[in-house]
Amino acid sequence: MYTINEGRIKASFQGLLDDLEKLTYATYLCELIDISEMEEEPNRELFKIFVSALYFMNSNALDDEMLVRTFELKLLKLTGYGMELNHCVACKTPLKSSNYINLAYSGGVCDNCRKERGLVVSRGTFNALRFLYNTTFEKVYRLNLDRKTKDEIEKILSYIIQNSYSRKPKSLEMLTMFKESVKDDRY
Repeated sequence: MYTINEGRIKASFQGLLDDLEKLTYATYLCELIDISEMEEEPNRELFKIFVSALYFMNSNALDDEMLVRTFELKLLKLTGYGMELNHCVACKTPLKSSNYINLAYSGGVCDNCRKERGLVVSRGTFNALRFLYNTTFEKVYRLNLDRKTKDEIEKILSYIIQNSYSRKPKSLEMLTMFKESVKDDRY
């Protein structure tokens, strides 16, 4: 066991505390780190993307939802559960695009292979996933996605995360309930 005797705050991310949605997303990122890593197993690269995500979220520079999806993809990659979006997961031929994600093998399926154990998605969703998977946080702002595409990406990543780690993250359930209550109040 380690003992910390002294510390200094470099960044408090105070802006996250002033917005319930941002705070919930930040809590979700913390929970993802917790469920994906073994205790006392260092992962400097994961720490770097975590801190970068918090800085971007705190600065309001990016769409928080797309920032979180990008973080999820990077977390999956860094913890050994990355997606295969460049080659068909069935026959290994190069993919230009796809309209099917095989959830069992976490990747795209070409038009010639059998579509099983997965989801039909739009080609736009597949291309957005590939972009987010390969890009840095600094370039996420280039992507402007409609609600349907965002929902398809969330559904895919939620499934993969829930089935890749020993525990299911619970913090986003609170955000979903919050958004639904706000939506109900408007009508």
